Amino acid sequence: MDFGGFGEHAIDFFDGLEADNSKAFWTDNKQTYVEDVRGPMEALLAALEPEFGAGKVFRPYRDVRFSKDKTPYKTHCGGVVEQGRGGGAYYVQISPAGLLVGGGSFAMAPDQLARYRTAVAEDRRGEAFRQLLRKLERAGWEVRGDRLKTRPRGFDADHPRIELLKHRSIYVVREWEPDDVLHEPECLDRVRTAWRELAGINDWAADHIGVSDSRF
Repeated sequence: MDFGGFGEHAIDFFDGLEADNSKAFWTDNKQTYVEDVRGPMEALLAALEPEFGAGKVFRPYRDVRFSKDKTPYKTHCGGVVEQGRGGGAYYVQISPAGLLVGGGSFAMAPDQLARYRTAVAEDRRGEAFRQLLRKLERAGWEVRGDRLKTRPRGFDADHPRIELLKHRSIYVVREWEPDDVLHEPECLDRVRTAWRELAGINDWAADHIGVSDSRF
């Protein structure tokens, strides 16, 4: 179907799921999820595919095998376009908080992390990356990621990009609270415009981090 915005009950569905994260609630409200959340997310990714490539919608079920939190369902729905995990990604998510768009390297295997730190440590490639992040921050993006508390082994504490070298994943996000645009065709323009701003950081990740040689 053509993307016309997320359904009018999308946020209410997730509000309810947060309050009652149970199979009973999921079963009773699954059709709302399919029609107002997952269906529109699939349509959104299909509309973006000609420019950014094929995407996928993440499963709604949580992996609870190693978690103390045993609630079975995610309280958000995410979609992603990526060539391989860690080597740059375009991400979009709907949740009770509204719309979130992000990009970069959301996780790195050891070989990817080694390539990332080698590139960041080098003046030309590392400074280019820092400038990309600064430009995005000035445009309203927030830099996130898993970071070491201390310097990584083999790097001086006074390295000019030591804060970037501490990262074990690095990505940027922008968020919009629930508004009318979320439920209208213009939501596509919002995501497309945001993803275009991420081209530089994702190109850098593809060139200098790449796809992992191992599965993780």
